[in-house]
Amino acid sequence: MIKQILIFLTPLYAITFFTGCTANLTEPEIDFTPPAYVEQMPAKEDKQDYVSTGSIFGQGDNPLFSDHKAMHVNDIVRVVISENAKSSSSGARDLSKEDNSNLGGGTFVADGANGVVNSVTDKINGFTNIGFTGTSGSNFTGSGSATKDASFTTTVSARIVKVMQNGNYFISGKREILVDDQKQIIQISGVIRPYDIDQYNKIDSAQMSEAKILYQTQGDVDRATKQGWGTKIIQAAWPF
Repeated sequence: MIKQILIFLTPLYAITFFTGCTANLTEPEIDFTPPAYVEQMPAKEDKQDYVSTGSIFGQGDNPLFSDHKAMHVNDIVRVVISENAKSSSSGARDLSKEDNSNLGGGTFVADGANGVVNSVTDKINGFTNIGFTGTSGSNFTGSGSATKDASFTTTVSARIVKVMQNGNYFISGKREILVDDQKQIIQISGVIRPYDIDQYNKIDSAQMSEAKILYQTQGDVDRATKQGWGTKIIQAAWPF
């Protein structure tokens, strides 16, 4: 019997173990692959149908009296990352349940003046008059609250990867800083409109569509604040 129970429970424990490992051992990641519509939309083709007439105002890619903004593939635009996240939530729950049950016995009743019958009925009721009384109750009270207030501000230079047919730019940029064996990685990508780039060739991260922002720290401090893989495996598999 015990062997059959073990054969039944072993696959369940195996599924729970591997599911827990998969859910809790993976590190959070950001996929910086361009959105599908960016890949599907054809690139804008630069057509130069004009003929230079020698105007002092200039024509072409870098006219003399034009804003120095990013306009073409591989041009650089500065992205000002200013993200603020604030949230507050609270909840409470109070549950109560009571249950009472009463079951009696002795269903044999004598209807008459015959003493013998009454005596037999009383004896039968003495065996069958078994009652059951039960009372149960449960109470649950829970409450929780969470508050988050975080801000992150920096500037990253990004490169125009693609100029789409509608004129929007898909940009991508990355910055790595290594100080005292501590490495900081800042990576961004998203779609911007050329009209949102200011005269100083800057754009705010709030004006990016499909924005993806990654801030990561690598080094001794990061390793010291993380749990070991053995602890993660135990926590992922331990059911209690």
